[in-house]
Amino acid sequence: MSLHTTSYGESGSQVVFCHGLFGQGRNWTQAGKALAEDHRVLLVDMPHHGRSPGGSHFDYVEAADTVAELFSTDDPVALVGHSMGGKIAMLVALRHPELVSRLCVVDVSPVRYTHTDEFRRYIDGMQALDLGALASRGDAEAALVEAVPNPTVRSFLLQNLRREGDGWRWQVDLDVIDRDLPVIGDWPADRLGDASYDGPVLWVAGETSHYVKPEYAEEMDRLFPRNRRVTVKGAGHWVHSEQPEVFLEVLRRFVD
Repeated sequence: MSLHTTSYGESGSQVVFCHGLFGQGRNWTQAGKALAEDHRVLLVDMPHHGRSPGGSHFDYVEAADTVAELFSTDDPVALVGHSMGGKIAMLVALRHPELVSRLCVVDVSPVRYTHTDEFRRYIDGMQALDLGALASRGDAEAALVEAVPNPTVRSFLLQNLRREGDGWRWQVDLDVIDRDLPVIGDWPADRLGDASYDGPVLWVAGETSHYVKPEYAEEMDRLFPRNRRVTVKGAGHWVHSEQPEVFLEVLRRFVD
């Protein structure tokens, strides 16, 4: 499987970004371009998202191993991942530590989450759209208001809507995501053995988010003993888009 990537910068160490569910590499464009002044930046479309293929099912370990194929032991990367992409990034570091010089995990923990109802509602709303009847992207936005009342989230989801000839299509593989949403909320602890990652790890959490909780710290410390945690005030789950300047400053200090 060949993942789609976008590159910025020509010198310095490599920084690689992994996006979350319903996202794509270009979600990190602002941060990536800013870091490209001093680093080589790679934005990756995760499997089943953006312009990357995905296969018949979603599997975290397979996704991590596929991302790892982009890297070389001669050029270890600083790996940044948000939400679903954060779990993939953690697994890359745990399974291929020689490829990762440092790891930044954004608002997710190495645990199983059961609160996926919100995402299920998004999927149902997106699948319910009659793509053949859409005259414009504005029609799609209006049709999604009930299922996705938050305009910021709605705009984010609609970035997946693409023109194809005279019609429209979703870039994200909604059928696979719909069926395997419990897998995406899960964490493959039973497939890790006694793996741990001893490199430096930065955890960035949103103040109002419930994805990084004190009760998760024990597992975070066991798998990533050299981690430090930062909470960004005034941010929820989408830390890097809700407080972009603060997030970029924290990330820049870490990767530099």
